[in-house]
Order: sequence, then C-alpha cells, then structure tokens
Amino acid sequence: MAPTSTPQTPFGRVLTAMVTPFTADGALDLDGAQRLAAHLVDAGNDGLVVNGTTGESPTTSDAEKAQLVRAVVDAVGDRAFVVAGAGTNDTHHSLELARAAQDAGAHGLLAVTPYYSKPPQEGLLRHFTAIADATDLPVMLYDIPGRSGVPINTETIVRLAEHPRIVANKDAKGDLGRASWAIARSGLAWYSGDDMLNLPLLSVGAIGFVSVVGHIVTPELRALLDAHLNGDVTKATEIHQKLLPVFTGMFRTQGVITTKAALGLQNLPAGPLRLPLVELSPEETEQLKRDLAAGGVQL
Repeated sequence: MAPTSTPQTPFGRVLTAMVTPFTADGALDLDGAQRLAAHLVDAGNDGLVVNGTTGESPTTSDAEKAQLVRAVVDAVGDRAFVVAGAGTNDTHHSLELARAAQDAGAHGLLAVTPYYSKPPQEGLLRHFTAIADATDLPVMLYDIPGRSGVPINTETIVRLAEHPRIVANKDAKGDLGRASWAIARSGLAWYSGDDMLNLPLLSVGAIGFVSVVGHIVTPELRALLDAHLNGDVTKATEIHQKLLPVFTGMFRTQGVITTKAALGLQNLPAGPLRLPLVELSPEETEQLKRDLAAGGVQL
C-alpha cells in the first residue's frame, strides 16, 4: 500500500534521489539498498527516487533496475513513495523501463529529458506522452538542460500538464523566471531538483524537493520546508544559509561521488562507484569533511 498522495503533493514533499549501493566487488547490494532506504525514510523523507542519475542509472542493467525498485518498495513502500527513473534518450527503451518499474511495484516514474540527441520540443512532447501512456503510474518530468542539452520549454510543459498522469516536474533548469511562469501556467506540482535553489524555488511556488544532500541533511531540509510553509521566512533563510557549505561541498565534483563518500564517512551503505565515476582523492575527502562540518553535519 503506497502512502496517501494529494494533487498538490503527489509524491510527498521531501524526496531524496537515492544512490545505488554496491558491494565491494561492484555488484548490486540489495540489502544495503534496503537499509539505506529505511534510514532515509526514518530521517524524514516522504519518498525516494531510485534509478536516477544519482543512482548511477547509466551503468546499471535493466534487470538491476527492476531488482532495486522491488527491494526498496519491499523495504519502505508502505511508508514512502518510491519513484523509479525510467527516462533515457531512447523512447522505446524508456517505455520498457516504465513498464518494468510498474511491475516491480513503483509508485511513480521520473522521466528525464532525452539527453545528447537534442530533440525538438515536438519530440519531447511525444516522448513524455508515450511514457505517460505506457503505464498507470503518475509521472514526474525532469528538466535538466545542463545535462540533457535541451530545456523543456514552458509551452511544452503546459501542454504536457494536460495529460492526466503527468503530475509533477523536477526543476534543475536554474531559471527562477521560467519556473515562475511554468508553475503558474501548468499547475504541476513543482519540485526543486537543485539543492542550492530549494528555498528560492519554494518562494515562487515549488512544493518540495528531490534532493541529493537529503542523504545527509533530511531533517534540516524538512525544517526549512516547514518554516517556509508556516510563514517563518527568517527561520527558513537561516536554515538555508547554514546549509550553504553542504550544498557547495556536495557538488564540488559529481554529486554521486561526494554522496557515496559522505555516506561512507557515516558508515551507511554506499560502496564503490562504477566507471566512469571514480572515488574522491584523499585531498578531496578532507575538503568534503570540512564542508560538511561547516554545515553542521556530524561525522
């Protein structure tokens, strides 16, 4: 039984884009994934996104993706939304992943803009519509032009929002003006996909976060969100400013790398990375420790 959703908060408010733990020899660590998922939900997450880029989706097989969804749903699916990444730059493959995620018990889908091939807006419209048509699951779009090479234009977002199963957007566009218009015109539930902009996006209408730093500071993110919802702008700003060293430190290099390092420092399941990602150097690890300490994280 999935948690109760509302049109305003279809996947809850605070979600972490979860890393995929691996064993020492690089195999999928399903036990570690279940323990990490339980830890994150205990910390205050309403939901988890699995098989996203932070989950090293480019280097996990389709079978591993399905196994991971099933394991995380078994661990926390009665307490938190489990949203499965199903987007690729191949529409047919994306449909296969979407159906497999539904079969594995996912509560929703995350569909990223097709990357590298740089399709036109009509291609984006047809791609996302096909994914939404492929299952009965609600869909969260993922707009991240810095990685995909193509933004989802506001007009396209508005048209996609007409689909009954496209209910949300994860915004990593970094453009508060465009976000303001898209939120106002589309009516989609808007989630910040850029931790540094969590508070600014709330101010223009976002309802929550899909976070990377949520691996280590979910209680603080929850407190920031609650302060904002309660109208305590001063407190929300104080929490945001306290977390600035964490936001900065976790993205000095690729976020999966620093996240797995931070989890390792806290003796939480993470394991190694799969190439082309590589571990932090000793110097980078020391810098990460300083950044986290400056943000109040206990190691």
